[in-house]
Amino acid sequence: MKASWDIFCSVVDNFGDIGVTWRLARQLVAEHQCEVRLWVDDLRAFERLCPEVDISAFRQWQAGVEVRHWPTEWAAQPAADVVIAAFACQLPAAYMEAMAERERPPLWLNLDYLSAEDWVVGCHGLPSVKFKGAQKYFFFPGFRPGTGGLLREVGLLERRRAFQKDTLAQRNFLQGLGVSAASDARLISLFAYENAGLGNWLDALAADTRPTHLLVPEGRILGDVKRWLACDELHVGTQQVRGAVTVQVLPFVRQEQYDQLLWCCDFNAVRGEDSFVRAQWAGRPMLWHIYRQDEDIHLDKLEAFLDLYTQGLSPQARDAINGLWQAWNAGGDMGQCWKTLLNVWPEVSLHAEQWCLEQALQADLAAALVQFYLNWI
Repeated sequence: MKASWDIFCSVVDNFGDIGVTWRLARQLVAEHQCEVRLWVDDLRAFERLCPEVDISAFRQWQAGVEVRHWPTEWAAQPAADVVIAAFACQLPAAYMEAMAERERPPLWLNLDYLSAEDWVVGCHGLPSVKFKGAQKYFFFPGFRPGTGGLLREVGLLERRRAFQKDTLAQRNFLQGLGVSAASDARLISLFAYENAGLGNWLDALAADTRPTHLLVPEGRILGDVKRWLACDELHVGTQQVRGAVTVQVLPFVRQEQYDQLLWCCDFNAVRGEDSFVRAQWAGRPMLWHIYRQDEDIHLDKLEAFLDLYTQGLSPQARDAINGLWQAWNAGGDMGQCWKTLLNVWPEVSLHAEQWCLEQALQADLAAALVQFYLNWI
């Protein structure tokens, strides 16, 4: 008999929560034949990632996943065999009672945020709180052995490599988004939170001897782009040229298309968690805008990842990556840091692909969750 899974997602902001849980739910169905209900409290946010979703429906099926609206007033529902509270969201009290009332309580997991910090390995898989007969466990995605790994669908890297070798496929994809870049232009994608350091970076791109085509999906960074361009408004399809840089606004695309956008680009600036992981699977140099947290504890997470990511690099390349990422996240001189990175570009490009292959040696997150359940039963 197939195991039933309930995944609860409370959409906080920025699409990261729903991005991760939607990707996970589809993979559990497609690759592990699980019966998955995805409970989402904000279907409007979900609609940006899955345009087919009916935001007025309490219950519907998308890509084999039973999508449920998580209502404010909870109606009685039987608990599943496996219950995932994504990112420590609080389950409905009545649902927790339903878990405790089962003859055998379900496997209850807190799927936590991604982190490269050392303590994650020691906490992964440990028991957490208990509600009556139901025991909750910590489950940490991660980059090291002993964690839950990263979301990665079967065949993802093979599809990516084939796409990156197919210049016609890339050109057709970009043209579908209205993009026609010069043959010698450096393609950069920019998906970020608001960032005061953007203007300094764009100044450097504009003054470069090589042209840059900057692709900016709809999002929070557009306000900073607009200020740098000194234009009245930016909308999908807008193209503006300043010096050596062409800025083009792209629509907010579904996850599969965003993957292809990352695969097309020479450099990807990403934010949050889901796009951060997908940029690593793209095998290209990247820049992460980490989600800001109180007391700047996000900078500790940034440093932990950089310590891991830059292992094996020359001192010059390590300093260049560290300098650029820290400038982007803490208000440094992006222009000078970008020029420094360009001096070691061949090494950081090779390293991005090597890092991708190293991470792919670990079990992916969905497979690790399924194995954890099989070991538990």
